[in-house]
Amino acid sequence: MKKKPRNKPAGKTSQGKVIYLSKQSSQKPSAEATRLERDTMGELAVPADAYYGVQTARAIENFPISSLRLPRTMIRALGLIKWAAARVNTELGLLDPKVAKAIQRAAQEVIDGHLDDQFPVDIFQTGSGTSSNMNVNEVIANRAAELLGGERGSKLVHANDHVNLGQSSNDVIPTAIHIAALEEIDKALMPALKRLYTALAAKAKEFDGVVKIGRTHLQDATPIRLGQEFSGYARQIELGIQRIERTRASLGELALGGTAVGTGLNAHPEFAKRAIALLARETRCPLVEAQAAQDALVEASGALRAVAVSLMKIANDVRWLGSGPRCGLGEILLPETQPGSSIMPGKVNPVIAESVMMVAAQVMGNDTALMVSGQAGNFELLVMLPVMAHNLLQSITLMARAAENFALRCVEGLKANPERCRAGIEQSLAMCTALAPVIGYEAAAEIAKEAFRTGKTVREVALEKKVLPAARLADLLDPWRMTEPGLPGGKPL
Repeated sequence: MKKKPRNKPAGKTSQGKVIYLSKQSSQKPSAEATRLERDTMGELAVPADAYYGVQTARAIENFPISSLRLPRTMIRALGLIKWAAARVNTELGLLDPKVAKAIQRAAQEVIDGHLDDQFPVDIFQTGSGTSSNMNVNEVIANRAAELLGGERGSKLVHANDHVNLGQSSNDVIPTAIHIAALEEIDKALMPALKRLYTALAAKAKEFDGVVKIGRTHLQDATPIRLGQEFSGYARQIELGIQRIERTRASLGELALGGTAVGTGLNAHPEFAKRAIALLARETRCPLVEAQAAQDALVEASGALRAVAVSLMKIANDVRWLGSGPRCGLGEILLPETQPGSSIMPGKVNPVIAESVMMVAAQVMGNDTALMVSGQAGNFELLVMLPVMAHNLLQSITLMARAAENFALRCVEGLKANPERCRAGIEQSLAMCTALAPVIGYEAAAEIAKEAFRTGKTVREVALEKKVLPAARLADLLDPWRMTEPGLPGGKPL
């Protein structure tokens, strides 16, 4: 279907409400123009040119909590559901074909993002998301009425009777969350994580010939190849991809067709199967009919949290490895992306890694809120769905962008500093670890202590004490051999 031009705000009412002007309108209303609409609770003024209606207007007044609104991915998913519902209900003989066609056209505009400014309801609203479901119903109903030659607010196309036919907020909102999460995972998160994995794996291969000192407890440990460190990072992301992939099956189970309490009351017996098949075709996601709690959202958020923990560790290690560049570890060189200080000329900071760490922290926080929300179900309804939607979809989006940016502006441009790595190895007291299997733990410890007291290297002290022949010491203290399995020096005791 052809995309329609995006609507723009025309002005505000005296209460500060935005009035939206459609480019399909022939006349521009005054800034104070309103229309009077009625619902089961009475009458209420609605901005004359708004596509939303009275129930949305009530929600705007009832929930002045934050500036947070449904994300684009969720609005798209809701549009897809209404589009599919209209088509299926027509095929089942429940909806007039002309009305259904208008609903589908209006829903397509929602799907394509042309009516995004018509969804002003706060995230912190009714726990079932009913206000947002009615917001979508009203916008599509009024736009469809307009397409049929009627006026907004005329109810020529009814938000409940036509657009919401065979549905309830209690099955539509969970379904929309699942669809939005799956689409965002497939289109944004997975490609970003795969790019990051590829970048880390490439660096693992590139850096495999660079031997450096390992560290445990932030103290010197036995040598390790820089490539081995990066192969560990790559494996963390690879496992994260697998964890997220496993959640797709759970997210693919949709509640659509269950209506109010999961029984399917007021929905045609064929509605769910047909609508979900249509949605699966349009989204190319593995969607099936099912009834369940929102444990799938908790599961998906948990997988995102695990990846966030990995990203936090990797980004923090990159910061430390590149610290300095002269007075820190300085074992890798980070790409210079921007000046790092407003007072210290020439300073460059690991800003990309820091942004990744902040995203990881946000994802972990989102997971905590989502975990608590997942417990807020009583009997047949979970009553914290909007905040679950916001947190899960925000986590997916943030992680996708952070992983892509980390790969692009940091990991792919990393360089090793072999000279710095070599210098650190020889100075490390942990080199004596390779001597312990031959001369004993206590004797090796004495060498380490004397090296520390005198400022000499372990190699120098061991040669002075003549604990072993020089050739044998050279074998045992070969840093490369210490990065491989087996006894240092490759010889039996």
